[in-house]
Amino acid sequence: MAVPVGPGGSSDKPYFFLSYAHTPRNDPSDPDPDLWVAKLYNDLCAHVLQMTTLPAGVRAGFMDRGMNLGEGWQESLAEALAHCRVFVPLYSPRYFRSEECGKEWYAFSQRAANHWALYDSPMGAIVPALWVPVPPNDLPGPAKQLQFNHADFGVDYAAEGFYGLIKLSYLKHEYERAVYRLAQRIVRVVEETKDTRNTGRQVDYRTLPSAFGPPGASRPLDVTVLACCDSEELPPGRGPDCYGPSQRDWNPYHPQSNRPLIEHAAHLARNLDYQVSIGLFEEELDRLLDTEPPTAPGVLLLDRWALRYPERLEKLRRFGQEHRPWISVLVPWNRADPESNGNDESLRSLAEQALAPSSAEDRNRRFIRNGVPSLEAFGEDLHHAVVRATRHYAAHAPAFPPAPEPDETRRERPRLRGPSPDAYGSAGPTLPPGPDTPNSTGTDHGSSEPDKAEGQDDREP
Repeated sequence: MAVPVGPGGSSDKPYFFLSYAHTPRNDPSDPDPDLWVAKLYNDLCAHVLQMTTLPAGVRAGFMDRGMNLGEGWQESLAEALAHCRVFVPLYSPRYFRSEECGKEWYAFSQRAANHWALYDSPMGAIVPALWVPVPPNDLPGPAKQLQFNHADFGVDYAAEGFYGLIKLSYLKHEYERAVYRLAQRIVRVVEETKDTRNTGRQVDYRTLPSAFGPPGASRPLDVTVLACCDSEELPPGRGPDCYGPSQRDWNPYHPQSNRPLIEHAAHLARNLDYQVSIGLFEEELDRLLDTEPPTAPGVLLLDRWALRYPERLEKLRRFGQEHRPWISVLVPWNRADPESNGNDESLRSLAEQALAPSSAEDRNRRFIRNGVPSLEAFGEDLHHAVVRATRHYAAHAPAFPPAPEPDETRRERPRLRGPSPDAYGSAGPTLPPGPDTPNSTGTDHGSSEPDKAEGQDDREP
């Protein structure tokens, strides 16, 4: 059945966004290496048009290849990512090493996280496709989280990917079937998520982080919370609307958000390819104050109202006085919360005093955002908090250099010394001077040619 498009049955926004890694040319005179990706995109658009009521002139999909020279490509990408209904990442080994592809993935996954927080329902609108199969162990964390069976589009497709089906002529029919089934999946997902509230706001593409961490790296992150809960007596002037039985249930952006803040923070951090552990600040305090080198960067989520409890204020002061720049602090303060009026200055001052470091040097190192006004601002600030914490963690974490080889297994670097003296007498042969003549000390200067950089994914036309 044809799927209507938005209110009134039409929309000028694309159904899907095709995200792919640009392949560099070996030579400027070579044909466009992404020509076959464009064929896949055009075939997908043709099928989607047949399966929907899209009117003439309305885009079924978005692919950055179609942008005109001189067009603001970053703005066009940001707009398409904010409004497309389905995100289609085209997997290949190059894809997960592309910073631009990582930015596109993060922009869409951040939309999905915000949708979950706002409407208390997941938005599973990422439909991966295989250009070239990638071993499961080579997938970054965000891709591993997706539950998707590529064999649903055909056994040959799962083994060869779209590139193999296109290039191997005897698999032409398998290519047609796989494209058709991918188009069906895209349309089905649009139908399942036809609520227009999943439209995101346009972000600054230039400042987006990549969703993919370094290949093969394990990136831990600790997220802790210090907040009130309604199972205890709340401080004067504070109602129970933003709280639950545990501190983990704290939701300062209620009623805009329907999800505990620590779960939302963990979701956003996992979209940055971190392995997240969550906990309570008071239970983790001894570990956080340990003098041993840190085991992970961290982010502390602080409820200012909790500082009305003297014992919690004192614990935060102990933490604030220590040199812990690898732990960033975010302090939400919902301006739309009516109970915030009249308490802002007093509670802000409490937080600033408690988090004041013992030295001016520490004051410039730890990332503290005292007063995050909205859920959208929280997502942006969390990214900066994680980046700063990770940077300082790298500077303070214990180093594990490789163990030195035993003497008997240590091998000297091979050197070119010429024939042995026995072959020519004690003096050896006389060689004419030239570029290949070894110098008198036998030192190997090596090549002066710099290493060639790996091909980059250049998005700008």
